[in-house]
Amino acid sequence: MSEPKKPFLPAFPPSTQGDDALVLDRLTDKVKPPQMFQVVLLNDDFTPMEFVVFVIQEFFSKPREQATQIMLKIHLEGKGICGVFPRDIAHTKVEQVAMAARESGHPLQCVAEPVE
Repeated sequence: MSEPKKPFLPAFPPSTQGDDALVLDRLTDKVKPPQMFQVVLLNDDFTPMEFVVFVIQEFFSKPREQATQIMLKIHLEGKGICGVFPRDIAHTKVEQVAMAARESGHPLQCVAEPVE
C-alpha cells in the first residue's frame, strides 16, 4: 500500500510584513453565472390548443391554468416563453417538445433563445 499523495498547493506570491511574518495573498476568481436560455413555443395553424397545453404541463411543469395562459399568448402573439433554463437544459426541453410533437403528428415548433 502506498502513501497517499499530498494535495497540490498552488504557489502564491509571498509578501512579508514586519518581523519574519509571511502572509500569502489569496487570489480569488470571479465565476460568472451560466448563460440562460428561454424556451419559446411558436404558433402554427395546425397544432391543437389542447396539445400545446399538454406539452407545457408535461415538459415545463406548469399548472393547467398557467399552461392555458401561455397557450393563449402563443396563439394571440405568435410565440410564448415556457421557461428559462441553462443552455443544456433548455436544449433538452426543445428536443423533448419536438419529439412529442413529431410522435403526435403535429408541426409544433420550439426554440431556445439566449436571455440578455
